[in-house]
Amino acid sequence: MDSLQQRSSTVQEPLAGSAYRPTPPPSWRPRTDPAPLLPDAEPLRVLGTDAVADADPALLRRLYAELVRGRRYNAQATALTKQGRLAVYPSTTGQEACEIAAALALEERDWLFPSYRDTLAAVARGLDPVQALTLLRGDWHTGYDPREHRIAPLCTPLATQLPHAVGLAHAARLKGDDVVALAMVGDGGTSEGDFHEALNFAAVWQAPVVFLVQNNGFAISVPLAKQTAAPSLAHKAVGYGMPGRLVDGNDAVAVHQVLTEAVARARRGGGPTLVEAITYRIDAHTNADDATRYRADGEVEAWRAHDPVLLLERELTARGLLDEEGRRAAAEAAETMAAELRERMNADPVLDPMDLFTHVYAEQTAQLREQAAQLRAELEAEDESR
Repeated sequence: MDSLQQRSSTVQEPLAGSAYRPTPPPSWRPRTDPAPLLPDAEPLRVLGTDAVADADPALLRRLYAELVRGRRYNAQATALTKQGRLAVYPSTTGQEACEIAAALALEERDWLFPSYRDTLAAVARGLDPVQALTLLRGDWHTGYDPREHRIAPLCTPLATQLPHAVGLAHAARLKGDDVVALAMVGDGGTSEGDFHEALNFAAVWQAPVVFLVQNNGFAISVPLAKQTAAPSLAHKAVGYGMPGRLVDGNDAVAVHQVLTEAVARARRGGGPTLVEAITYRIDAHTNADDATRYRADGEVEAWRAHDPVLLLERELTARGLLDEEGRRAAAEAAETMAAELRERMNADPVLDPMDLFTHVYAEQTAQLREQAAQLRAELEAEDESR
């Protein structure tokens, strides 16, 4: 017992004749001043404030047209799941402002790294609406050539696209390419190890990458309060040495402003930014989910009153930038897109089994060539037997 007490006192008290420092040596100092990295206490808003007067009217009209089209795209894709034309669809109804702003904030040379829920962002960036849904119908690889469109494959595993975005952005900078990567993830993805690894590498390397967290309140049925006790997800940025920004995710103009600033900062060598957009998933997690089991109707209705399409429509109308003809034109364009999507998705795809070996490697391995030859021989034998 005496020996245990002696060892205990040695931990708590300085040894005789030694210098006792209750704090680190004077040479210690924070590697980064945390104050400029902290997000604002409230999410940034532009709509309904004086700041909206500085917004470009052409940008406002384009945002509105894309939001209307995006809302119709979500509705049509959801209907396709009920018709058996899609295996699954993770809707972004209520989150369209985040999706559209992410696409429009990038230059053509930049890269978008979407999650499985970000089909709308890919479409807004110019991807064919059918190609954006190809993976979700279980057909082909990712449905499009990522290099051609500068859109990484829609990522189903949570947050694994984030380190990929950092790697591409860092490699582009080493090559001298003026490229920024924008990586999208949900609040649930911030609980994955890939999220933390990506942010750490991005900050250490000062990689030109922007992380957009769409905080829609739930990771399937798990509310944010059961994932983190942080003041906000944007606060997590400080721990890695990058700025955190907090924005109203249903305010399309505010999201576009914050992301545009973050992309510009990354492009000029300022390093990464973590943006948290506060939004809400109006629909269920996917068509296979029953959201009524974990959230109340009143909560959903409260967020419907903060609908991103209506917020922008009211602002444009109040400023004289949108009239009935403009609303009708946007709705008709969206309906034309939906009709074409229905028609093309209702046609059974022509499948080529040899596509199994396409886009696996840049140059096929010997084993892959052997497997392809075996399948080709089996298909030819099957045709001859008919």
